[in-house]
Formats: sequence, C-alpha cells, structure tokens
Amino acid sequence: MSDVLGRLASLLRAEGGLMATLVLPDEEIGPAGEEAEPSPARAAAEGPHAAGRRAEYELLVEAIYEGYLLHYASPRVLRAPDANLRLLAGDRLYAIGLAILVGLGDTAAVAELADTITLSALAQAAGEMALADAVWAAGARAVGWGSNDTHRRAKELVLAGAPQAIEAMRTSAVRLPTPR
Repeated sequence: MSDVLGRLASLLRAEGGLMATLVLPDEEIGPAGEEAEPSPARAAAEGPHAAGRRAEYELLVEAIYEGYLLHYASPRVLRAPDANLRLLAGDRLYAIGLAILVGLGDTAAVAELADTITLSALAQAAGEMALADAVWAAGARAVGWGSNDTHRRAKELVLAGAPQAIEAMRTSAVRLPTPR
C-alpha cells in the first residue's frame, strides 16, 4: 500500500459513517494487478504550486482520483457492493478532495480539477478510456505546475470531440507548463 493511499484510508476511517465501512483492510489497499498505472496525484504534488504542501496536494488529488475510479474503473481504497453506492462514494470523495483544496485557497487548482472531472467523464461516456487517462495525467500536472495555452487548447479539443484531443492531452501532460 502506498503512503498516500494509507493516508486516504485513515482519513475515511476517521470520518466514520458509511464511507468508513467501505474502506478495505490495509493489506488489500492498492492497485489491482501488477500492471496498474501510477496515480496522477504524484505529478500534482511534485509541482511548484504544491511546494510546502506536497502531502496535502497528493492526498486531495488522490481522493478525487479514487472517486473517479469508483465511478469508472477499479478503486484501490474502497469497495462498494453496488453501482449506486459506488456513485455516491465517488461523489463523496470528489467533495472531500475539493474541500481540502478550497481550504488551501488554490482556486485555480479547484477549476482545473473540476475540468478534469468533467473532461474525463466525457471521455468515458464516449468510450475513450485512453483519453480519460490522458486527461487525468494532464489535469494533475496542471494542478501542480500550472496551466498554459497548450493545456487550455487540449481541453478545448476534448470538449469538441476532436480526434487530436488525446495527443494534445498527452503532450500537455509531459511538457513542463509555463504557469499563468
């Protein structure tokens, strides 16, 4: 289990209630399978916008990403027995992560993560899982490093359903953005 997933599990257990009952035992927390992709939370935490608050940024992005996984893929911290509970738990994780971010006062990152949630949902609805992954990688990077024109253009391409959106998002995710 990674440190940040353990911290997320502890936070949810401490919150109590229904969410605490869905947290997996510690030995089961983590990505499923050997080929599991790393979380985008680390990219956000490594950026200059997270300086001095890296643990908080990693936790909040991880909470939001786990919410996304509850909606669309295989979560690593929680197990919900049915689709409705997965949806509600995912929404609660979105709210937890965004509340932490609002507490840090980073409104640009709030907007970036809201865009990431929206654009990844659009990609999932279109059956474009690779695009959804690219949106998450680029969105997390923009949270930590700041957005730029390349990233904003990539988001426009996703909204337009353009075929070049995935390559634009991948480029945005790897290029060190120039903060604005």
